[in-house]
Amino acid sequence: MRVITGEFRGRKLESPDTNDIRPTSDKVKEACFNILMNDIYGSVCCDLFAGTGSLGIEALSRGAERCYFGDNSREAVRLIKTNVAKCGAEERAVIINGDYKKVLKRIPEKVDIFFLDPPYRSGVYERCLDAIAALDLLGEDGIIIAEHETKIKLPETYGGYQLIRDRKYGKTSLAIYRASEETEEKEPEE
Repeated sequence: MRVITGEFRGRKLESPDTNDIRPTSDKVKEACFNILMNDIYGSVCCDLFAGTGSLGIEALSRGAERCYFGDNSREAVRLIKTNVAKCGAEERAVIINGDYKKVLKRIPEKVDIFFLDPPYRSGVYERCLDAIAALDLLGEDGIIIAEHETKIKLPETYGGYQLIRDRKYGKTSLAIYRASEETEEKEPEE
């Protein structure tokens, strides 16, 4: 596992010793960042269910301003800290140990790009989208990218977010959500 391009290009990242952590393949990671090409520079990202931290580190390598890394596993948090240190990105990384609800509650600013990669078949995709919406964390023109098993179909709309694309890469798919126009145009109640 390596950083594909940018400031940390070619850096080898530490991989997990167990099957409890499923890193994003280089093929899917490259596809993800091709989709985000014009949105990364200067952005605030959140790599939720970060595992090894490879998605967030790739975002930092490509010019993201900051990345919040969250994971419930102590082993994952150890891997993230090791990999962030290997890249010298500690100043731009915030690593939070806890479940997705705890992690999201500790983010003090709007996030431009969320990477959601929970354990497949965990059933938490919709709950994550709900929590992001309830905490009003997605920035204007923000994007949520949910990596999921191709067999699993994610909802077209959820929590004020609209599925704009669902790309397949073998057994893995990337679902891309943005705030729906209804949500954006909604006038505040007086």
